[in-house]
Amino acid sequence: MRDSQILSSFQDFGPTQDPPPVSTRTRATPVLLFDVCQIGVVLRAVLLGESCAGVGVAFSSTGLFDWSMRLALVTGGVLPATLAWLLMACGAKRLLARLPWVWQCALVVMLGALAGVYGCTVLAVAGLLESPPWVASASAGVLLSSLLVVMLVMRAKGQMPADTTARLEELQARIRPHFLFNTLNSAIALVRAEPAQAETLLEDLSDLFRRALQDTGEPVSLAEEINLAQRYLAIEQVRFGERLRVQWALDPAAQTARLPPLLLQPLVENAVRHGVEPSPSGADVRISTQCKGSVVLIKVTNTVPAERGGRSGQGIALHNVRARLSLLHDVQGQFRCGFKNGVYQVRIEVPLP
Repeated sequence: MRDSQILSSFQDFGPTQDPPPVSTRTRATPVLLFDVCQIGVVLRAVLLGESCAGVGVAFSSTGLFDWSMRLALVTGGVLPATLAWLLMACGAKRLLARLPWVWQCALVVMLGALAGVYGCTVLAVAGLLESPPWVASASAGVLLSSLLVVMLVMRAKGQMPADTTARLEELQARIRPHFLFNTLNSAIALVRAEPAQAETLLEDLSDLFRRALQDTGEPVSLAEEINLAQRYLAIEQVRFGERLRVQWALDPAAQTARLPPLLLQPLVENAVRHGVEPSPSGADVRISTQCKGSVVLIKVTNTVPAERGGRSGQGIALHNVRARLSLLHDVQGQFRCGFKNGVYQVRIEVPLP
């Protein structure tokens, strides 16, 4: 099954082969309350600084031209100060992760004061200020950095309910009666004929439950998500047999990409539920990853029975995946899906760490 014509020009990796063993070892992730090392945060910080500067100079401007000139002058200090704050906060990322959240906020606000003084220094050195307002500049840096910290903290806390909801939904999906009973019946049927395969099947089922019950909202590696998807498809392979035709095209360079937990498995489950289950002849399911520069592309593609004409009943799952991806990667995380010529495809883009 080729899926390159659906959403993008996605290069095939050659003949289908068994997925390579995926290592799930990851280093402990530091606890960071917020992360400024993202394009979306940079854009918001610059926009906030310029907006406040524009409003501030409007009080002392006599007209549009005067306002533009004053804004250009103030921007000469605001923009370097904002970028300096972003660089310092990003450079201190590992140090911040080792501190309590109160000290994280306090240190970043202090960096805002230093950035404000730096912006004032730039204007003073350029000879644009006769009497540099050092205290006012430091106070403005504290105020703007505090506003940014509040925005980032609120955004980070907004991720927790989404992760909790996703875990509950995935747990409910994992314990659906027909899924559990079908898996156990498959294991019972294999106990005498293929005891080793029955043991493997029950181990895969146990791992699925363990992941669904894990009380963590920390991002995981793409390697871990692929490992979980492999176990899920191994269970469904026993149930559907030749009706489930799985293809893997995995790029080892993409395995370190970070994803919200339980993000890939629901997409694979949807491919089985909406592609394989309703079709007497089964369906082709293809999972592919590719590292292109600093971006990792992930695709989950499956054929759909002609009588269905597309998919239905999965809007909540896709919306959940899209929302959680946006919370983790902001504007750097992209999610697209589409149906064309009997093939449904979900395409995800995430940055490399």
